[in-house]
Amino acid sequence: MPFELTLRYRTPLTPVQDPDEVLTELLRWVGYLPEHDDARSGEGPARESLGYRLVRECLLRDPARPWYAEELAAVLKSSKPSVYRHLNKLKSLDLLEEVAGEVDGKGRKGYRMRYGNLARAWDFAEANAQNALRRYRETIDHLQGLLEREAAARAAAPVGRPSKARSGVAP
Repeated sequence: MPFELTLRYRTPLTPVQDPDEVLTELLRWVGYLPEHDDARSGEGPARESLGYRLVRECLLRDPARPWYAEELAAVLKSSKPSVYRHLNKLKSLDLLEEVAGEVDGKGRKGYRMRYGNLARAWDFAEANAQNALRRYRETIDHLQGLLEREAAARAAAPVGRPSKARSGVAP
């Protein structure tokens, strides 16, 4: 699954003391929640959305605990496909890890906050972002080199009048 993170230059929310407000904004900043509450989505305010409740009421309430999709769907009163959609978004941020487990004698895949800790999970997301930016830098430097070589080749080419054949003038 590709790493996907929205980067925006923002002022840290350190003066805000309400953890729900900080979490809501952080999840919007990284692209997990929509930028604005949207009545068309049917979920209402962000704090009532499935995505927010999954993170706040389950994954952050007990970050070291493996959660199973069936269990999350029951706790959040939602469908498994909806739960998986949000789990996949969190996995694309590299904040979740899959944990092997057993439910009712069957092998199941559980999900938990990476390393059982949000701050340590974020270290992973941050490292991925740095790697992505480094690859952007390599591509930018490569493109700049190509443009400079192209400009040098143009400057070195003889400047003359176009030939009659190319100018469209009959001989």
